[in-house]
Amino acid sequence: MKLLRANINQLISGVNACSLFSEKPLIHFYPEVEECPVCGSGLKIYKTRVKTVTTMDIGAFEAHETILECQNDNLFFPSKLLRSLVPAKATFGFDVIEYVGKALFIHCRNNKEIMLDLADKKNINISEGNISNLGRKFVVYLALAHRESRDKIKETMKQKGGYVLHIDGTCESDSPMLFCGIDGISELILDNVKIPSEKKELIVPFLQRIKKQYGNPVALVHDMGKGILAAVEEVFPGLPDYICLFHFLRDIGKDLLHPDNQAVAQSFQKHKIRSLLRQKAKYLEGKIENNKKHIEGFISDFKRGGMKEASCEYTPATATYILIHWALEFSKDLNGYGFPFDLSNLCFYQRLKTIHKQLARIKDIAHRHKTKNNRTLINVWTLLDGVMYDAALLEAIENLETKSMVFEKLRESLRIALPGGKNGINDNGDETDIRSIEKRVKDFRKWLTEDKVQNQKYAKMIEQIDKYWEKLFADPIEVETFHGTNKIAPQRTNNILEQFFRGEKRRLRKKSGTSSLSKSLKTILADTPFVRNLEKPEYVEIILDGCKTLAERFSKIDSKLVCQELGKQQKKQEKIIPEMRKVISSSNLPEKILTIFINESNFNANRHLRL
Repeated sequence: MKLLRANINQLISGVNACSLFSEKPLIHFYPEVEECPVCGSGLKIYKTRVKTVTTMDIGAFEAHETILECQNDNLFFPSKLLRSLVPAKATFGFDVIEYVGKALFIHCRNNKEIMLDLADKKNINISEGNISNLGRKFVVYLALAHRESRDKIKETMKQKGGYVLHIDGTCESDSPMLFCGIDGISELILDNVKIPSEKKELIVPFLQRIKKQYGNPVALVHDMGKGILAAVEEVFPGLPDYICLFHFLRDIGKDLLHPDNQAVAQSFQKHKIRSLLRQKAKYLEGKIENNKKHIEGFISDFKRGGMKEASCEYTPATATYILIHWALEFSKDLNGYGFPFDLSNLCFYQRLKTIHKQLARIKDIAHRHKTKNNRTLINVWTLLDGVMYDAALLEAIENLETKSMVFEKLRESLRIALPGGKNGINDNGDETDIRSIEKRVKDFRKWLTEDKVQNQKYAKMIEQIDKYWEKLFADPIEVETFHGTNKIAPQRTNNILEQFFRGEKRRLRKKSGTSSLSKSLKTILADTPFVRNLEKPEYVEIILDGCKTLAERFSKIDSKLVCQELGKQQKKQEKIIPEMRKVISSSNLPEKILTIFINESNFNANRHLRL
């Protein structure tokens, strides 16, 4: 028996995917015990079975397994060696599950790419449907390994002084919300859940689960959602609790600037300014693009800073064409923060105002030189003239400019998402200490309330600052670590989760090839974010628990637990009552449904007559 097992090991270790067989090889697998470990009696053959197994090293082969039985204790002994290669009642090995999972969730490859790659390089034939199934298995195995490693994860965080819990959720259109908790110190995903919305009663159980698993955090960071605030207050009362400054600024800015920004947008739509400018540019392009000599002459004039007499005829048209495109590329003035930090409508207006002024001067110069082909230039200037003297637009622009200056003062005070900054939505703020920031905000509030008129104009902004004051300024927290007393400064923003969600969405878009993620977020397993933890070597070492590979680690997890988890996930995603599926797939369904009501009506009519 021992010699036979050695031969099996030798066969498996000596075969690789490059060794192709004309037929599937047959490998025999026997239990590793010959006597019952309970009573010591000899084991009898219970049954033998053959199934096709596919691994990365061998490809597809026939596994002939002998199962032994202890008749005294009614115990059964399958082959541990086979169980280390492939899950019970499964075809594809743990190494195939690992390969497919990493290809899907780390390398963002789609099912077809993986299918072709496995067939070409590993001689493994697998359908796209099986790849999706193995991907789900990978996530479930990883989640179970994570759960079994919670105590070690908790101990690792404790050695660093604890954890700072960042919580946030993401969704698209009608998809459920993927809600995550992440440690701001180690940047490990701690837990995940899919919920319909950010209601308190849905978030509370999630936070209670995290509390049970990892204990109390040293602090929490999150946005200003009412559900989150209420849930945190219930589950973690009295703990240091902070509002993400970026979210705080964004919400205040939206309340302050949205009405006037919307008014500017509506004025632009009324004048159809963008579409009309593009039409004019397209028309001018048709007149200019084939005249290479003139284009070269204009570029030469542009570099010289002066215009030759010979180029006067076409230069106004070319200048108009270039200025239109310059106005339409207003996004270059933005800093990547999005509204309300970047005011795209205001930037566009400012560029329109500039080219309106320049076209007026070019029109006068062209008139003095009596140049031809100026009709489009005049038309564009006239179009802009109508926009520049729109009273409603001018009022909205004036309000937007005034309020945006106040908003920028608050940004300067909080030292985050600063005007002119280039970090965009990844901005975590500069290194200014929190007490200095608090003083700046106090000074800003005092300045804002000095003028009574201004006080009324910005009453809501002042109210928001006062409401969240205690949650804005996080002092460093003194904690006991493995190396002694240390101070932890909670991050001033929730960008760690915002960046995580953006990364997840990029991966999903890359894999699916579509910009809409509603379907992906509906079908994705809640525990999928755990895959991101595999980027952390410390985490990988913890969950491997002495194993060399994920495949080896997965083989130590009870496959029944995996089936149970997959069943739960399937049930959660099931939208149709299982018993009704056969009914729905029936032919002539609408007619049959109608027949039910007709027969019911006839039955009731006859019953009434009998009575």
